[in-house]
Amino acid sequence: MNEDSQSQENQTAKHMASVKAAWDKAPEGPKKATALKHYQAAEKAHEAENDEEAHKELKEASRALM
Repeated sequence: MNEDSQSQENQTAKHMASVKAAWDKAPEGPKKATALKHYQAAEKAHEAENDEEAHKELKEASRALM
């Protein structure tokens, strides 16, 4: 793994942790359920090493919690 991809990996992991923390604090309801779907999609994208898709899903998860 080169330095750029390792940096991208760290950035994605930090973004995921941030969204997960916001999700944990959110009250139960349809917004939280929608955010969870996006978060799970982000996890799958991250596992597939598709960081661009992971960030897109994380942004959608964050929007859902607003």
